[in-house]
Amino acid sequence: MSKLLFIILSIVGGVLAGVQASINGELGKRVGGLEASLISFFIGTLFLVFIVLFFGKGQIHQIFTVPKWQLLGGFLGAVFVTVIILSIPHTGVALTIFAAIIGQMLISLTIDHFGFLGIQAIPMNWSRVFGLLLMLAGLFFIYRGSITQ
Repeated sequence: MSKLLFIILSIVGGVLAGVQASINGELGKRVGGLEASLISFFIGTLFLVFIVLFFGKGQIHQIFTVPKWQLLGGFLGAVFVTVIILSIPHTGVALTIFAAIIGQMLISLTIDHFGFLGIQAIPMNWSRVFGLLLMLAGLFFIYRGSITQ
């Protein structure tokens, strides 16, 4: 598959994450932040069990052979979703998601630069720094636009 297709898929994933955050934020108002996170992950787990049963490659038993640090993704995902659910009622969806994306960019650029976690190194350059600076400027303006209420 071409790089462009994966960029489009990533954009669609980002759209879904924005919708998910909005839905989970409202759920959190009704049932509580931690409870909303549990419900979200429970429903997601049920969905994934179904998908794995019918479309999986049959390699789930390999869980016992992978390096233990590779199992942290579920924990980190649960913390991320919980933080988003707790933040949205206070900052709104756009500011919460954009701030989260900037956090993701900061760590992603660091992981790329140093080649952490088995990723092929992609050195930091001025284009990447400038892109991050533009995002920080965007965060400032989105924040400013949010405090007019």
